[in-house]
Amino acid sequence: MATIKLACFDSKPYDVKFIEAENAKRRIDIKFFAERLGPDTATLAAGHDVVCAFVNDQLDATVLDAIHAAGVKLVALRCAGYNNVDLAAAYEKIHVVRVPDYSPYAVAEHAVALMLTLNRKIHRAFPRVRDNNYSINGLLGFDMRGKTAGVVGTGHIGKILSGILRGFGMEVLVYDLYPDPAFAAASGCVYAPLDELYRKADIISLHCPLTPETHHLINAAAITKMKRGVMLINTSRGKLLDTAALVDGLKSGAVGYAGLDVYEEESGYFFEDKSDEVMLDDMLARLNSFNNVIVTSHQAFFTKEALENIAATTLKNIALFFASGELPNEICYHCGKVPCPKKSSPDGKCF
Repeated sequence: MATIKLACFDSKPYDVKFIEAENAKRRIDIKFFAERLGPDTATLAAGHDVVCAFVNDQLDATVLDAIHAAGVKLVALRCAGYNNVDLAAAYEKIHVVRVPDYSPYAVAEHAVALMLTLNRKIHRAFPRVRDNNYSINGLLGFDMRGKTAGVVGTGHIGKILSGILRGFGMEVLVYDLYPDPAFAAASGCVYAPLDELYRKADIISLHCPLTPETHHLINAAAITKMKRGVMLINTSRGKLLDTAALVDGLKSGAVGYAGLDVYEEESGYFFEDKSDEVMLDDMLARLNSFNNVIVTSHQAFFTKEALENIAATTLKNIALFFASGELPNEICYHCGKVPCPKKSSPDGKCF
């Protein structure tokens, strides 16, 4: 078999380290590009069989047409989310695969870290002590035991988070379009309508995909249904939460805390060092001005285990496709699921 040529975009030093370590077993010819994939960089894919992309790479119709014309046969996402991919434009041109599971524990544990840090105000206590100030005034927290958590989305991450929160002694309400009664029975969690979850939860954590239906799932109307002083956690996708509504909620006290690992307009900032630049994003600047808000730079996934799994699954996806045409992690162009639940039908089609 001819050597597979891979163009890996938006490559950071940690990507190179883990992908090269995994590639020692496979010997794919990899060219790493620090640049993000977009209309101005799509020409870099010329001469490659595969493009490897991440969450902030642009894979719209213009880019997909350009890399298809350049001979690219496969887009291998090294992430689970694919809202940056125009699947309709890719249909019958380029196959798109992803990493559906890398470490749900990493993301769930980061969500808990945000909760605990906000609750016990560790982010405020740490610099205070470093400044030789040992007052605990203003650092009052609350026992999580006995409180109610609302987990929106019970995929792998949502289920793991629910188990952790149950371990704290919390009541856990969960919501999903496709409930899993066996999980609820085994875990002690309770499925509830979204409005009930909003009304009862002291902490709400988002773990659902970004779709047209979930865009701005948390908006001004949703916030009015929540307990005053609710804690909102988002480690999923930025556009699940209406940032303007969140800022208004924080200013009024309707929202008591916010922990965000993702942000609606993160592509211009996250994963990059902007410390020498003036902040031009007014909403992000406003969020960073609140002492009851923590913003982290899309790092929930960022553990050794997760990066090893991402590299292994990404390169396996590529090797399988070129060796045998297998696509176990292909995203269905029609229903957006991996694997498509209907491909086992007699005609092998989604519709």
